[in-house]
Amino acid sequence: MPDQMQRIVLASRPEGQASEENFRLESVDMPQPEEGEVLVRVHYMSLDPYMRGRMNAGKSYADPVEIGETMTAGGVGEVIASNSPDFQPGDFALGAFGWASHACAQGSDIRKLDPDMAPLTTALGVLGMPGFTAWHGLDAYGRPQAGETLVVAAATGPVGSMVGQLAKQKGLRVVGIAGGADKCKLAVETFGFDACLDHRAYASAEGLKEALAAECPDGIDIYYENVGGKVLEAVLPLMNNFGRIPVCGMIAWYNSAETDLTAPAIWRSVLTKFLSVNGFIIFNHYDRYGDFLGEVGPGIASGDIKYLEDIAEGLENAPRTFLSMMQGGNTGKQIVKLV
Repeated sequence: MPDQMQRIVLASRPEGQASEENFRLESVDMPQPEEGEVLVRVHYMSLDPYMRGRMNAGKSYADPVEIGETMTAGGVGEVIASNSPDFQPGDFALGAFGWASHACAQGSDIRKLDPDMAPLTTALGVLGMPGFTAWHGLDAYGRPQAGETLVVAAATGPVGSMVGQLAKQKGLRVVGIAGGADKCKLAVETFGFDACLDHRAYASAEGLKEALAAECPDGIDIYYENVGGKVLEAVLPLMNNFGRIPVCGMIAWYNSAETDLTAPAIWRSVLTKFLSVNGFIIFNHYDRYGDFLGEVGPGIASGDIKYLEDIAEGLENAPRTFLSMMQGGNTGKQIVKLV
């Protein structure tokens, strides 16, 4: 076992858009597992938009990453030393291991994986937090009914693509929004969306709204919100009475608090259209995770539910990959391969 490990820490807090200067790669002493802990060699780590919020100092649903601390991330890896009765060397596990080559964790805080049941990477994407987020938000707050119309942005991402596929299975018309013609083609041809609009093709929210209106002739019943920005501005006027908006993210605003929308404009739509708007953080809902696996797992095993993974290589490339992802540079679930 080596006596050193690598990690990426938060070197400074970003002002506006994050940059590579906000991160630092370090070599530190290899940790040793204490009572009840295991030492994991990380094979794959997840990159997700929520990490941008953790780089800020403001109060939120989770503590921010402190300067000099390891960047937070979910990962999967192999147990190489164990002081936990539940894990043996050679087991594979999912946990919050961070942007790091190795990590110690309490055995009670991680989940054992069977690599023969599904590829390890799926625990970070389609069978993990993003897929679960899509399923729970749509089911609990979207309350889909056959014949309705759903709109979801970031349509080829791990959340958006799952939302769209599940909605199609339930008999809805599904319209995606994505960044670029190639992604829009994927949404329709791979994920089975009825239509997909390239938001980059419209200079204003008004132009996007007109295109959406043409694709949603009966209005919009469910808008699965993970973007905010221009997309939200285009969608709100098209929402039907008693429409539902599950809110799991707002990536367009993560680098800036500026928005063309005002509170009066948003709340007037909520009031006059009797909208149900439900914000949620998926970490509060893992009591439903077994139900998610039971419903979605067979579809993934059979190939009825499609998924894409975008795998970069090397811990040292994580900052550049993360920044590219925040600008829509990935196709599918963004993962970094370390081993």
